[in-house]
Amino acid sequence: MLSEVSTRSAAIRRCALSGALGLALLGSGVPVAHAGPEPDLSRFYEQKITWGRCQGDGMPRDLQCGKITVPLDYARPGAGKLDLALARYRATGHRRGSVVLNFGGPGGAGVPQLAESGKDFMGLTNGYDVVTFDPRGVGRSSPVSCGEGEDDAFAAAAGDDGLADPRAALEQLRRAAAACARHSGPVLRHIGTVDASRDLDVMRAALGDDKLNYLGFSYGTRLGAVYATQFPDKVGRMALDGVDTLTEPLAQQGIAGAQGQQVALEDFVDWCVKDIACPLGQDARSAREQVVKLVRSMDEDPVPSDFGKPFSGQDLVGAIGQALYSTQLWPSLERALAELVEDGDTSGVMGFTSGGFAPPVRRDPGDRGGGGLTDAEDVPLDNLPAALMAINCADDPDRPSAERLTADLGRLRAAYEQASPVFGRFRLAQVLMCYGRPKGTDFVREKVKDLHTPRMLLVGTRGDPATPYRWTTETAERLGSSAVVLDNRGDGHTGYASSKCVHRKVDDFLLYGSLPASGSSCGRDEDD
Repeated sequence: MLSEVSTRSAAIRRCALSGALGLALLGSGVPVAHAGPEPDLSRFYEQKITWGRCQGDGMPRDLQCGKITVPLDYARPGAGKLDLALARYRATGHRRGSVVLNFGGPGGAGVPQLAESGKDFMGLTNGYDVVTFDPRGVGRSSPVSCGEGEDDAFAAAAGDDGLADPRAALEQLRRAAAACARHSGPVLRHIGTVDASRDLDVMRAALGDDKLNYLGFSYGTRLGAVYATQFPDKVGRMALDGVDTLTEPLAQQGIAGAQGQQVALEDFVDWCVKDIACPLGQDARSAREQVVKLVRSMDEDPVPSDFGKPFSGQDLVGAIGQALYSTQLWPSLERALAELVEDGDTSGVMGFTSGGFAPPVRRDPGDRGGGGLTDAEDVPLDNLPAALMAINCADDPDRPSAERLTADLGRLRAAYEQASPVFGRFRLAQVLMCYGRPKGTDFVREKVKDLHTPRMLLVGTRGDPATPYRWTTETAERLGSSAVVLDNRGDGHTGYASSKCVHRKVDDFLLYGSLPASGSSCGRDEDD
């Protein structure tokens, strides 16, 4: 997904928030044959994890941390390596193995997320160690960064200046892509989901598991589907919640995301205007118009922020989009908008931003991609949006030429703004950020289909603003008879944290192998 990052369980309490061509793999999980002997990966598959208490403020005492080492480039395992940060809650009952969580993004760091939201997964510790990780390029695992240039490029892509002089905007995007490469180091060339999936299999072996049991949210569903394609014989019980598309190009994903967020915004407005304290008034139509005017006025005249950097209308759009991922965040969004409208105070809405708004930590680019774990306090503050764009771009093979983009930009802008007058420009700017980056792999679009694995559970939520329900059914059809669909008739991004019914059915499957009938549903407020 383009802007969703963390709508999994902890998004209910706070708002956290697509490289190189990976090797295509045969069904056995062995790399496709090429001239010469296959690379020897045994030293990575034979490693053991040393677990210890997690370091850092606020880390739960019972959360353990560790690391695994993976090749930087699986085609050349001797050319460099990376350490990936792991965390786990140990099984409290009879241990039958591990279940690995990916909270989405792309770009979301798993370790701090599990530290914050661990209680939501305690039911799974009745049989499993509950494990998560910071994927390559994310969090403490050789984090990527773009410096400060990406913000300017994003503003150029989203603003009216980009439409007036698209070639200048594209040149700025090209310079931003070069800055990302300088700041990120060698991991940026190997950051896509195909490589991350191979890391997942090394992790499975290091955990001592014959099969991978897995719960993936949002982007984590893409990672799970890619793993099942590369390593079908290693798939255990796999649940995918908030299912990503496997076929739509980024440009189409952006339009779908803008449409979904616009519907969620209108639902929020309908809720807000019923409250006398709603800063948008009590008329829904007028309130929707006020949001559009507020965004435009702040784009023309950004307001000061606590970081000393102006807070623009597009910054506001990003914050609102994050807050709309869960209906339980709506009261906080109402208060934050009131502070902004009435007092010019941005602190509330900035609480919903991804963390990329603040200036990144400055480090010597030569220190990046060195392989060892990064200290938590040294993770660049723009890591999440930088990783999001890098992974999405690495997973998408489309790279229109400057001539094509220049000719199409007006039409694209119109299509996006028709999808959403609020979120359209923001979403289009994210798509354009792939310009100037290396062409991504076609593995996800061309190879991830017709699986021959144990049956897996796919959860789709009808009111999901980030991953439309139709993506769940389309992906299930593409994956084949292995996929079982659970229809969550609720709202918000993903269902595990917001629906007791979904939570119970996912846990029953992961713990006991009990699958609901395909097409069965959970009601909007079903607790039984």
